[in-house]
Formats: sequence, C-alpha cells, structure tokens
Amino acid sequence: MAYQFSQDSEIRFQRLIPQFPSKRSLILPCLFLLQADKGFVDQEGMQYIADRIGDPISLAHVHGVATFYTMYNKKPVGKLHIQICGNISCYLAGSDSITEHVCSKLGIKPGETTIDKKFTVDEVQCLGACGFGPVAQINDKYYENLTPESIEAILSELEKQV
Repeated sequence: MAYQFSQDSEIRFQRLIPQFPSKRSLILPCLFLLQADKGFVDQEGMQYIADRIGDPISLAHVHGVATFYTMYNKKPVGKLHIQICGNISCYLAGSDSITEHVCSKLGIKPGETTIDKKFTVDEVQCLGACGFGPVAQINDKYYENLTPESIEAILSELEKQV
C-alpha cells in the first residue's frame, strides 16, 4: 500500500490547512509529518505530500524543499542522529576533531549508522550557531562549544538512554 499520513498526522494536517492560506507554506510542516511517521523523507512520501497539497505544488518542488534543508533525513537514521557542523566557523573552532572523535568512538564514518541502529553521524553545513562552534545537533537538541572531552561525556550519557 502506498504511503499515507498516520491517523495522528492526518489530524495535524487538517489543522494546518487553515493556518497556511498559501499552499506552498504547507510543504515544511508536511515534511515534518512525513518524517515523524516514517523516520525519514523518501520519494513516495514526497509524492504523497505533493498530491495532498495539490496544484501548483509538484513532486519536484517538494523534493527541492526537502533536499535544501538538513533537518529532513533523506535516509533512515539511528535512534540518535548526530549532526556535526562542518562549516567554516565550526571547522576553524575544531569541528573536524569532534567528528573524528565521535566516529572513532562509535566505529563508523560520517554518513554511516552503527550496526545496532542506535547512532548515525553526519557532517552538515551550518547549524546556525556560528558563534558557539563547534556545534552538533543530536536529534532536536543543540550542543555548543564542543571539545573532544565534552562530546565524550555527552555520548556516554546518551548511550545510557538508548
């Protein structure tokens, strides 16, 4: 069966419609609904969103929005999705050593997920906290001014939770 919103997401979608008179504005929250349902944003789900929003929104437009933002996972990710900023401000503050440390500890490379599906590590461009680098986003929480020692403590704490 083709993807469709879960019952909860359908209710939320119906509540969104009157809040966004411009159909184009529905794309972002609909992508969040899709990601909440499936854990990531895929072609089938993007087509569903384009169809639900309707003309003039096409699959190409939804795809363009989804691939522009790093907040949408384009593939399945682990229970904890670690995104480390690799943009210039964070890089100059040492984000490469943070990425190296995290990947070494978890035994994976950037873009990979641990065998137990608990962790995914990605290097992303600009998390918008340039004055606080190096920065990582783990699921929905930001961690700033990271050092190898602080990320080690964060990972140790998170490992207890998953």
